[in-house]
Amino acid sequence: MNSDEFKQGLRDIAPMTIAYAPIAALWGTVAASKGLSPLEAVLMSAGLYSGAAQFVAMDLWNSGIPLLMLVFTIATVSLRHVLMSASIARHIASFPKLKASALLFWLTDEAWAMLERRALTKPITPSYFLGVGMPLWPNWFFFTGVGAWFGAGIEKGQAERFGLDFAFAAMFIAVVAGFWKGSGTAMILIASSIAAVAGKLMLPGAWYILAGGIAGMLVAAATYREAKT
Repeated sequence: MNSDEFKQGLRDIAPMTIAYAPIAALWGTVAASKGLSPLEAVLMSAGLYSGAAQFVAMDLWNSGIPLLMLVFTIATVSLRHVLMSASIARHIASFPKLKASALLFWLTDEAWAMLERRALTKPITPSYFLGVGMPLWPNWFFFTGVGAWFGAGIEKGQAERFGLDFAFAAMFIAVVAGFWKGSGTAMILIASSIAAVAGKLMLPGAWYILAGGIAGMLVAAATYREAKT
């Protein structure tokens, strides 16, 4: 392993690692309010490891919907990982297949954004990928446990009062801001936003997440082709 590349990955992802803490703690608090024990909440964060899917799952927890519908909803939310994996695949084609498969477990939204930014200027190495992706995982389930342990101390509605419910959205806004390249970026963001809002209003479940991602991808592909002609 290249220690310099690994350390660079750690430095690049450090702000996101810090941002994960309150979000993970908030999810742990929500999980505790839904009846999960701290151990159950930690195991869910370590195994599922998908913040968006976990928040959606907690919204539906104890709602009486069939288990298969809950699983389907989580899978729908997680379909964005197909798009992210396809995006990253072209940068890690030289990685050994087994190593690439293992590293992709840590491909979160934030890690994907950091890796794509790196690919704009330098090749992605396995050591850099590990440095970017790995630290977020233990941070996520550790602070999930913290939030679940102290969850009883935050009553229902208090998270919104202190603005903690906006932490998740704020982190994604920061991620998107790092990709700003002018009017072309604006077109992609507008298309994604319109598609996501329309999907939220017109489609059941979490299909709006996939709709926004596909719309942005199509606009990005279209504008790229125009720039090449």
